Amino acid sequence: METVLAMLITVSGASVWAESAGSGPPIVFLHAGVADSRMWDAEFSAFKATHRVVRLDLRGFGKTQLVAEKFSYHGDVIAVMDSLHIDRATLVGCSFGSNVALDVALAHPERVERLVLISPSIGDGGDSPDIRAFVEREEAALGRGDLDAATEENLRFWVDGPHRAPGAVNQAARNLVGVMQRLAFENPTPDGVKLDRLVPPARVRLGEIKVPTLIVAGSIDVPHVLAVAGRLKEGIAGSRLEMIEGTAHLPTLEVPTKWQALLAEFLKSK
Repeated sequence: METVLAMLITVSGASVWAESAGSGPPIVFLHAGVADSRMWDAEFSAFKATHRVVRLDLRGFGKTQLVAEKFSYHGDVIAVMDSLHIDRATLVGCSFGSNVALDVALAHPERVERLVLISPSIGDGGDSPDIRAFVEREEAALGRGDLDAATEENLRFWVDGPHRAPGAVNQAARNLVGVMQRLAFENPTPDGVKLDRLVPPARVRLGEIKVPTLIVAGSIDVPHVLAVAGRLKEGIAGSRLEMIEGTAHLPTLEVPTKWQALLAEFLKSK
């Protein structure tokens, strides 16, 4: 009988929700900032037959609440791996999750077997006029207490992308992201939360990444994200960049079969 282990892992003062299944080489999936661990439903099902798969809700997302303390996302990932007795894993991160994966690889290189960075982020979105304008619209909606409008801004910008109308996108995927993003807005942010950032940041340390790295991007994503994908390809020796045509920021949800084939091939490569 298949065993799926779901748990709350205590990390300092927080309880981080994680789920594990399968056996074999470990893969840890790290979600996007518009999502939570549910974005990996298909991957969790597809890869548990050949790998030990782990997914978690990062603090402030899904079932993991923020608490009033200083913390790091990459430290939480290591704590989850420790609790599950995983010494070394492939990290698969999407968007915000890719930034967390990079931080883990830099802070704890001995714990990372491979990296998969989807629609990558290196924490410099404020340099993009398009992203700044989106953030202003999102903050305006949040400021007037309109969570529905703030959620829709995220769906239009990240899921639809800059070149498509909402009706052109897989509606099941769009609806799922809406549910996950809305919950992230509803999760409380108590006073006293402080993020312990990696110093120096990943964007100036790409040359330190020595593990096999696959970069995946949707061809109609936000221009800044595509530029970041190119920077990662240039900065990480031996890395490989795969473009998925006709998709925006979440190609894993838009074309799961095509994306999973890329991941399976990369996991088998030398």
